[in-house]
Formats: sequence, C-alpha cells, structure tokens
Amino acid sequence: MTAQVLHNLPAEPNRFVGRARDLAELAALVHEERVVTLSGVGGIGKTRLALRVAAQQAHRFADGVWLVELARIGNPALLVNELAEVLGVRDEVPGRLLDGLRTRLRGADALIVLDNCEHLVDRCAELVADLIAECPRLRFLLTSREPLHIPGELIWRVPPLELPDERHPEAESVLLFVERAHAAGARGVTGCMGDVVRLCHALDGLPLALELAAARTSLLGPGRIADRIADRKGDRFSLLTTGDRTAPARQRTLLATVDWSHELLLPKERVLLRRLSVFAGLFDLGLAEQVCADGGIVRRADVLDLLGGLVDKSLVLHHAPGSYRLLETIKQYAAERLDEAGECERLRDRHLKVICEELERGYAAASYDRRKPWQERFAHFTKGRALLDDARHAVDRAVESRDPVLGLRLARVSLAMLIVRGDLGESIAWHEQLLALDLSGVPADLIAVAKGALAYGLELADELAGAEELIVQSVEEQKRHPYTHWLGMAYGVALSVFFRTGQSEKARRYLDELEAAATAHDDLFNLSTARIAQLNLALFQGRLHQAQRYGDEALALAREAGHHWTVARALTHLGAVAEAAGDLETARSHHAAALPLIEEMDNRVELARCHAQLGRVAAGLGDYAAARRHISAGLDLSRKMGQRRGVMRALVALSALARAQDDLEGAVLAGSAATALRESIGQFGTPGRIQELLVLARSRLGAGRVALLWAKGAERSPEEVARWVLEGEAGRALAQPGTPAQEAAPYGRLTAREQEIAVLLARGLSNRGIAQELVISRATVARHIANIMEKLDFDSRAQIAVWAAEHGVDAGRT
Repeated sequence: MTAQVLHNLPAEPNRFVGRARDLAELAALVHEERVVTLSGVGGIGKTRLALRVAAQQAHRFADGVWLVELARIGNPALLVNELAEVLGVRDEVPGRLLDGLRTRLRGADALIVLDNCEHLVDRCAELVADLIAECPRLRFLLTSREPLHIPGELIWRVPPLELPDERHPEAESVLLFVERAHAAGARGVTGCMGDVVRLCHALDGLPLALELAAARTSLLGPGRIADRIADRKGDRFSLLTTGDRTAPARQRTLLATVDWSHELLLPKERVLLRRLSVFAGLFDLGLAEQVCADGGIVRRADVLDLLGGLVDKSLVLHHAPGSYRLLETIKQYAAERLDEAGECERLRDRHLKVICEELERGYAAASYDRRKPWQERFAHFTKGRALLDDARHAVDRAVESRDPVLGLRLARVSLAMLIVRGDLGESIAWHEQLLALDLSGVPADLIAVAKGALAYGLELADELAGAEELIVQSVEEQKRHPYTHWLGMAYGVALSVFFRTGQSEKARRYLDELEAAATAHDDLFNLSTARIAQLNLALFQGRLHQAQRYGDEALALAREAGHHWTVARALTHLGAVAEAAGDLETARSHHAAALPLIEEMDNRVELARCHAQLGRVAAGLGDYAAARRHISAGLDLSRKMGQRRGVMRALVALSALARAQDDLEGAVLAGSAATALRESIGQFGTPGRIQELLVLARSRLGAGRVALLWAKGAERSPEEVARWVLEGEAGRALAQPGTPAQEAAPYGRLTAREQEIAVLLARGLSNRGIAQELVISRATVARHIANIMEKLDFDSRAQIAVWAAEHGVDAGRT
C-alpha cells in the first residue's frame, strides 16, 4: 500500500517543459541544505520550478510539503498568519501564533515552500532563521527576486531556458514556445522554425515572455512578434522603467514583452486589466463586475467578454471553475498602469466597499435569518472565508484612508465568519487598528460592537481586566439602541468574563438580561447561548438535573435555528453533564454526535477537544481501543495546530486511559507532562484528578518512584511521553540515563534550603507551590533555583527534579 503524501501543492496547469538538469540538482539540494532560495528576475520561472521540485520530492518528507503563497500579502505582520493558515495552526492566545508554529514544527520532517518573498524579505529572513533554529528537521525552499541573506541560506540563481543553437535547434525555450503556441491554436509555427529560434533569442529564454508571445501566435507570426519585441527593448523601454535604462537585460526583455502584449489589447481590455490588480488573489466574475465596472468605459455587461479575452491572451489565469487570478508579474505591471491612470485610490475605495457589502450580505443570509437549512447557511460562511485575503487588503485601505465606518463594519462581519472555524486573532488586530482612528462621526452602536469584539480577544488571551472594561462599555452602549444579534454575542462574552473573575452576581444579572432580550426578539442562537451558560453555572454548583434541563433546551433551540455550530456546542455540554452524572454511555453518544458537525466546520480546536473528551469517556467505559484512537487523533490535531492547551487536554485524557488500564506509571507520566505544559502557558496548580492520581500512585508505587516518574514526565516532550504511554512502555522513562552532570553532581554542594527546594521540584510543585509550602516569596524561590542550576551545571528546573528523584534526595521527606 502506497503511503499517503501530505501536501497542498496545486495541480500543474499545463505540461512542464525542460529544466531536467535543474530539477536533478535541486532535488539533491533540498535534502542537503536547510534553506534553498531560488532567485532571479520576475518571469524566469522560479515559482513553477519550485513547485515541480516540491512535488517530485514530497514523498520524502514524512510531515509534508507545504506551499505558502506570499504575493497577495502586503503587510509583513501577516506572514506568520499565512504560514499558520496553511499548516492549520490556530491562535491559542491572540497574538501568539508564532509560539504555535514553533510547537507545530519543532519535530516535523517537512519542506515549506515560501513563494514570492521579495516584498517581505526582511520578515521572511527573521521567520525562517527563527524556525530553522528551533526545528532541526525543517527545510525551506523559497522563491524571491532578492535572497534573504541569512546564515545557512543557499542561493540558487534560476537560469533562463536553454536557447537554441546550430547543434541544438530544439532547445528548451523552443519546445516551450511551440507547445504553448499549439495550445493557443497556432499550428503553423513548426513551419517557420527560423523565426521561432530568433524569437526565443529575442526573449532571452524567459518562460513568461515566451508564454505571452505564444498566446499571440494565432494572430501574429513568430517573426513579426520578434520584430516588435526588439523594438520595445530599445527606445520605448523608457516608458516601462520611468527612464531608467540600467535595469538588467532580462528584466527589460520581460517588461518589453508585457508592454507589447498590453498595447495589443483593446482599450476596454486595458482598463479591466489594470483594475483587476486591486484584488488580493482569486476573484470571481461577480466581484470583477462590481469593482471594475463603472458604467462608463467598462460596463457590467462588458466584463465577461473582456475577461475571456484576457484569459485567451494569457494575461489572466482561469484558476478554477468560476474563479480567476493574475500572475504576480502581470499584477505588478497592471497596478503600475492603474496608478498612472490616476484610478488607484478610487478603485481601492470601491474594492473596500464591495468586499464589505459582499460579506455583510453573506452574513445576513447565514445568521440573521433565524431558521434556515444548515447547508444553505454554511455555504455563505465558506464563501466569506474565501474572501479573507481581500478583506485584509480592504481593512488596510480603511486604515490608510481613515475610514473607520466601513473598516469597522468589515471587521465586525469578518469576526462572525471566522469564529465558526476558531480563527479570531487577525480580526482582533483589525479592531485594534480601527478603534485607534478618529471615531468622531462613527455610529455609537458600531463602536460598541467593535469594543465587544476586542474584549472577546482579550478574554481569550486571559487579559480579564481589560476585557471587563471593554465588554461593559459594549453591552451598556448597545442596550441604548434597537436589539441586534451583536448584543446577544456581547452578553455571551460578558458572562465568560464575569464568571471567570468570580463576579457571579453581575454574571447572573447579565444572564437574565440576555435571556429576556433573546426571547423577546426570537434570537434562537443567543437564547441557546444563554441556556448553555445556565448549564455551566448549574454544573459548577452540582445541580445536575437543572444542568440537564438547560442542555436539552439549548439543543432544541439550536436544532430549531438550524445552526450546527450551536448544535455541536449544546451536544458537547450535554456530554459533560452526562459524564458528571456517571452516565458514560450517554456522554459518549453526545460527543460522538457533535464530532461530525465540528469536523464539517473545520474548527480543529474544538475537534481536538471533542476527541479528547471521547477518549476520556471511552476509557471509563473500558473501550480502550476507541480511547487510544480518539486521544491519538486529538493529540495529533493539537500538535499540528500548535495548540498547547489541546495537547494538555489530550495528555490528561491519556492519563485517565492509563489509570483505567491499571498502568499507574503511565498515568503519572502523562499527568506530569500535562501539568508541565499547563504551567508553560501560565496556568498554575495541579487539577484535582491529577492530585487524586498522585495519592493513589504513591500508595501503590512508593513516593520515590512517583517522584522520579513525575520528574521524567515534566522533562520529556509531550509526544515522547504519549508514545511511551500509548505503547505501554512507561517503564522506559526510568531507564533513560541522566546527563554526566546529573550523575556526578554531589548533593552536599546544596544548602539546606536548596535541598528542600530540590525535593519539592521532584514532587512536581511549581514556583508558586514551593513558595506556599515554605512560606517564602516566589522571587526567593526563583533565586534559589537559579543557584541550584549554577551549582549543578543545569539549565532547567526539570533537570533538578530528575536529579533529585534519581538520587533519592526526597527519601523520608514525603
């Protein structure tokens, strides 16, 4: 059976011609070198060559080959977002995506192709250098007109296609031109090979120039094309370079070819081409009509035929059924023509307005209609998600042009589209930028919704004080205006903030207000949200019967609304109620019903959580095979997303599975790894289930052995611990040798206080826990730990814990 090859590489649009030697050389280099940059002028074929190499070598990278297209990204700050999107990494805390990327890629045997880096070269250099240092098996293949100039980078200058001579008349450039000319419908080019050879020399073997010329051969012969191109490279080149004649020869050739192709267009085709440059990437006919037609030179009725003509001339690519895009070289050329025509600002403003209105229409169709079949509803979410790149450009324009109204409307509706998949970080950043503009004249209710969105991001980032201030402002202002769906969502954020900060009375008051408002306005989505909040409160207070009733009502409301996201939330909460009541079969049924709904929405954060819940419940039912399957799936998803919280949840479930199988050593290892990960993301304290496990394990295995297992679990990677436990080989952890420093370090070099702290580290206590145990400050604990590391030549607290446990320094102290 052939192993699955992981990649996101596009299918080749036509046959790849030539470059056999280049392919062979690069195939070896991508395995020998960590960073290979294909460099050269635009149109020389860097992207096509990189994609061909990546496709041929994909089977040799166990964790996949991943293409990240950067041409449509204008803001360097979005580079991390784009890479995260391709790899499926989700924001664990808004603004901390890079941490997730490091987690995802640290052990990955993968090749990342960064295409078109030149306009982001400084940020690309920083990111690649960072990831190469952190991820020892990761490799990069880049295309850029300008190298990164970082240590370890191999710069590979892409040559033009081989040119014909007397001994090799059928060179690579000739083969490419003839094939593309035949595809354009010109069958007579093989009868004038002398002119073809002359044209290939005139075009310097540049693939893009050859393709543009071949697209014209149904109207002009190769000889006439060569004559015209030669003329463009001479006196008229000044039109293309703003008078600069020092550009490299091949760049002059390419620009001359593009300019020649441009001037052969009909006047309306030229206008449409330059206007299409405002789109970030893919666009469809409807968007092209709305943005590019003005009722004057180009009318809506003209766009379809004009677009077809540009496709025939290879200036616009027909990417997929109903969608189009421009090659980056053509897009840059068209953007310059748009600026020369004085249309740039007007077209970008129109693009902002159209994208905003398009997303608002989609969201209204998906959400405001209170009862709608899910597939019809979800299609609007999917379409909105596809417009994210254009939304980015549109928000940039709103900030640049200081138009907070359109910008905030766009950010608001984008948040609603993104929340279904758990992608919130970027939308939060948009709200921050837009709220920093002059807001005089902006409707107060629009500002209030934006503050609520920003509060949502702060709550997710555990910045509860800032979140509370904003969400109160948001709710109170929105209450002064007619009810909207957004007020209900703001109430939901407020409930989370108040419950988390222990302000139960405020939470109950807002919960009552939410229920009343949502009921009065027949807002089934937010009424279901209120029921879920009531369920959580009842569950926390141990009122299981009431929690069950609230969950049943939430599920009924969600099903009536036809919103699968809310249905899935209600099901997973009902699963938690059933598990608390000891009804594991019902808990499994609820979680299993939620799983396909979450999977359909591609919300991998919630999908991983659901797998962990199913694994834990299956372990309690004695279905160990299903438990391993679900826990492994959740762990793999969370690792690939860079979600440490998700990995932590999977490890907790794994600890429960090991305990159910009477593998206490494995349970302690997994519990320790989960606790260490919990502390690394700023959550301190050992969960009750783990504390209960430790009491049992110490009584059965002995305190010393448990301390050693706990230290080993904290020291090793989550993936290594999970493998040991899943394979039933937890004992291997104890067989791992210590470092020479650990073996040789004399216990007597530590002071009495340092010995106490080493003992407590071996028991798994955090700095806070040690401070409480010894009645000293956390700063004092930190200083003692630093002294211990210096004396024992260690560089982590985990090493101290392992050393203390292995040397029995806690004997008689626990």
